[in-house]
Amino acid sequence: MADKTMTPEEVASRLRSGMTLGIGGWGSRRKPMALVRAVLRSDVRDLTVISYGGPDVGLLAAAGRIRRLVAPFATLDSIPLEPHFRAARENGTLELTEYDEAMFMWGLHAAANRLPFLPVRAGLGSDVMRVNPELRTVTSPYPDGETFVAVPALRMDAALVHLNRADRLGNGQFLGPDPYFDDLFCEAADEAYVSCEQLVDGFGTEAHHTLLVSRHSVTGVVETPNGAHFTSCVPDYARDEPFQKLYASTPWEDFAARFLSGKSEHDYQAAVQAWHEESQ
Repeated sequence: MADKTMTPEEVASRLRSGMTLGIGGWGSRRKPMALVRAVLRSDVRDLTVISYGGPDVGLLAAAGRIRRLVAPFATLDSIPLEPHFRAARENGTLELTEYDEAMFMWGLHAAANRLPFLPVRAGLGSDVMRVNPELRTVTSPYPDGETFVAVPALRMDAALVHLNRADRLGNGQFLGPDPYFDDLFCEAADEAYVSCEQLVDGFGTEAHHTLLVSRHSVTGVVETPNGAHFTSCVPDYARDEPFQKLYASTPWEDFAARFLSGKSEHDYQAAVQAWHEESQ
């Protein structure tokens, strides 16, 4: 079986401007931040991003890489509203297609199952139908005759997710409390790239219930220790709250110059470590 290991730069080189890019994780939890930072070091732009948004959205929005965002929210969890997402919306620099969390999930399910849409009750009677006038309703063909929102499939050209462990074949394991729909992101995309805290040779039969992503839906695997920083990757590490506060309160140009101007993920991690040492 094929060895699918790659570097962050190799993943970024396979992406292209104008594509639809899905990003797994949830808010400021287990985001594939090392891969997002690799995208920032590339020339990729004009993206449609599909995400349960967090700092992945904030970084890409602040750098002017997102044309359109499809999301139910953009939050840093302990900081309710992602500041760079907010600035981009206030400045009118990105379009937003907003669904509620259930509609978004069913859009992922529809795409993963190669369906054009799935019916859902969520959204009925809410302003989501007003702010998204492209949404349609469908009527049940059965005697109940119930009306549903037809949530369109959230198909993606590529998806990025981060997991605790993975093997070289593309199987991925989560060890924390929540899968965050990362398997759906992989299955809904034409290509999927999994970063992980550690590559392993095997998982053991006792770990079968934590194996989230199957190799059949994965294009490449990247070992990136601390690769979800500054988001959490439980149980490997918690969110870096002091650094997240710095990110949220620092002008973008200053933050990018200090932490994102290097040529590699190693440069970013070294800059973060230096900042922590200075802050002690």
